Amino acid sequence: MTEPTTPSSGELLRSLPATSTPPEPQNGDTITSLLVAQGIITQEQRTYIKRIKAKLVSDRSLVEICKELRLLTNQQLSQVLKQQRPNIRIGDLLVELGHIRHGELDAALAIQGENRQLKLGDILVEYGFIDEHRLMEILATKLGYPFVEPVFAGIDRELLGRVPVKMYAQHAFVPVARDAGRVIVAFADPLDLQDHEAADRVFGREILPAIATRQAIREVIELYRRGARRSTVQEADDSTIIGIVNSLFDEAVQQGVSDIHIEPMKDRLRIRFRRDGVLGVHKEMGRELAAPVATRLKVMAEADIAERRRHQDGRIFYESPVSGMALDLRVSFYITVHGEKVVLRLMNKQGELLDIDDIGMAPRMLQQFRDGALASPSGIIVVTGPTGAGKTTTLYSCVNHLNDLEASIITAEEPVEYVIDGISQCSINPKIGLTFTETLRHIVRQDPDIIVMGEVRDTFSAETAIQASLTGHKVLTTFHTEDAVGGLLRLLNMGIEAFLIASTISCMLAQRLLRRVCQHCAAPYVPTPEEYRRLGYTHGALAGASLQSGRGCAACRFTGYQGRVGIFELLTLNDEVKEAVLARKTVQDIRRISIDSSGLITLLEDGIAKAARGEVSLAEVMRRLPRPVLPRPLHELRRLLGESP
Repeated sequence: MTEPTTPSSGELLRSLPATSTPPEPQNGDTITSLLVAQGIITQEQRTYIKRIKAKLVSDRSLVEICKELRLLTNQQLSQVLKQQRPNIRIGDLLVELGHIRHGELDAALAIQGENRQLKLGDILVEYGFIDEHRLMEILATKLGYPFVEPVFAGIDRELLGRVPVKMYAQHAFVPVARDAGRVIVAFADPLDLQDHEAADRVFGREILPAIATRQAIREVIELYRRGARRSTVQEADDSTIIGIVNSLFDEAVQQGVSDIHIEPMKDRLRIRFRRDGVLGVHKEMGRELAAPVATRLKVMAEADIAERRRHQDGRIFYESPVSGMALDLRVSFYITVHGEKVVLRLMNKQGELLDIDDIGMAPRMLQQFRDGALASPSGIIVVTGPTGAGKTTTLYSCVNHLNDLEASIITAEEPVEYVIDGISQCSINPKIGLTFTETLRHIVRQDPDIIVMGEVRDTFSAETAIQASLTGHKVLTTFHTEDAVGGLLRLLNMGIEAFLIASTISCMLAQRLLRRVCQHCAAPYVPTPEEYRRLGYTHGALAGASLQSGRGCAACRFTGYQGRVGIFELLTLNDEVKEAVLARKTVQDIRRISIDSSGLITLLEDGIAKAARGEVSLAEVMRRLPRPVLPRPLHELRRLLGESP
C-alpha cells in the first residue's frame, strides 16, 4: 500500500482495521491516545497520522491533522475530553488542540523559568499567545467545566473566611457557592494539580471545580483583602483616575505605542496598545472605572463631559513627568452599547525625521523616485495607503529632502506631526474657523514653490492640488487607497478629468508597514507547500532566498517581531500610462501597462523581496499585502529592484 502524503489520504486512513488495545500516551500524544481508547480512530490510523506530521514542514498538532483528514469532529473531541478529563498540563493541552504552537509554549516556559511565581496561563495571556476569554472558553467547552463570574458581594463570607488571603492569591481560586453540600470553587487554571490539592485540603475532596477569569478572581481576592463592601477594585476618586490616565500615557511612551484603545466591555474595561501596527492587550480594569476614565480624558481634551450620547473628538497636549517627552494626542470618543470607547493616537512632535535614503526603498526604485518625481520642478506626488501605513513619515522625508534656502515650502496639515525648521507649517483647527478649505484658498497667495497638503480628502482639495500644479507648483500629499493604480481610479471617480490627472500627477507611491523579524531570535524558515500555493510559486521561484521567522525572545516581548519595515509600490506616469488613463482603461490594464513599460514592482513583490532578505516574515507578507497579480520569480524581482543576490 502506497503511503499517502496529503490530506486527501483520509479515506484510506479510515479504511484501516480497528484495534482494541489502547495505546500508551506519549509526549504530545495524550488526546489521540484517548481517541483510540474511545474507538474514534484506530491505532494504525494514529500511527499513520504521526507519520504525516513528521513529514510536514509546518508545526501542526495531531488533533489538527485528524480534523483535516475528517477523522474527528469538534463535537466528538468535546465529548471525549468531557468524559475522560485528561491529566495534562494546560500548555500541553493548548498545543495538542492546535491553539498555540510548540515554539510559543517554549517561549512561555522560558519566561516562567525566569520567574517561578508566574502561572503559565498568566504568561500565555499577558504576552498575547492567547486571549484570556478564549482560553476560558476552551477549558469550559473542551473539558466540561462550568464558566462562572464570581462577584464579591454574592459570595458567602463564611466560605471565604476558611482560607487565608495569601493562599487564594497563590493558587488563584475562590469559593463561589454551596450546592447540595458541595462547594463550587472557581479556578483560574482548573488543570493545575497544586491548586486543586490546596482547595481539597480546605473544602474537602467533594468540591465542584469551575472556571473563572483570573481578573475576576483577583478582584474578589483584593476586595476580600481590603474588607471592602463594594465591587470596585480601586476607589474611583480624582487622584486615582488622574494617576491611571497618566500612567497609561507614560507606559505608552516607554513601549513605543502608536495608539491607545480604552474599551468598555460587558464585565471589564480593556486597555489595548497598538505596537508595531498590531493591537495587544495591555491590561484590564474593573468595569466601574470606564466612566471616570472617559470623563478625565474629556477634561484633558476640552470635550463636553456632560455629553454621553454623541461621538466627540478632541486633542490632548501632555508632558510626561517620567520621560520629559511632550505628547500631542488626538482623541476620539465613540458611543457603544457598553459605554464610551476612547481611542488616542500619539503624535510625537519631536519625532526623528527619516532621510529619504533610509525609508526602505529598493535601490532602483529609490533612484527613480528621487531623481524623477522629487527632482521635477512641478507636478503632484501622492503617497497612498491605508491608515497607519507610514504615509506621513514618507511625506515628511520628502519635504526634508527638498528643504533648502531657495525653496518656499508651505503646509496645511491636521495636525502638524513633525516640526521642520525652515518651512511654514499650518495646523488646521476647525473649532476656530481655520478649516482645510479656507487654508487651501490662502495657501497659493503665499508665493510657495512647494505645497504640502496633509491629505486629499474631497473633490475640492484634489482640484486645488491640480490647479496649483498647473500653475507651476510642486504638490506633495497623501491619499487613502489600497495601491498606487487604485489611487488613479479614485481620482477619476471623484470627478477629476482624465486629462488633468495625466498632465499633473508625477507619481503614485503606495506603501505599507510590516513588522520586522526580531534579529535577536531570527531563525531560518522553510515555506510550506500551502504558502507556495497561495503565492502562486513553485519551489524554484524563491531560490536563493534567506527567509527567516522570529522564535520569540525577551527583546521582542516574545512576539518574534521588533520594529517595522516599509513596503513600497511606485507608479510613474510615463507616456504609456498617461495614454491608458486618458483612454479610461481598467485598473488591471493600467497595472499591466505599468509593469511592462516602467517596471512597476507591486507591493506583494517588494514584500517578497524583503522577506527573501530576512527582514520580514513570509506570513506577514501574505497576511498584510494585496495580491492583484501573480508575483514574478525572486531572481527577476532582484534584477528589477537593483538588488544583489
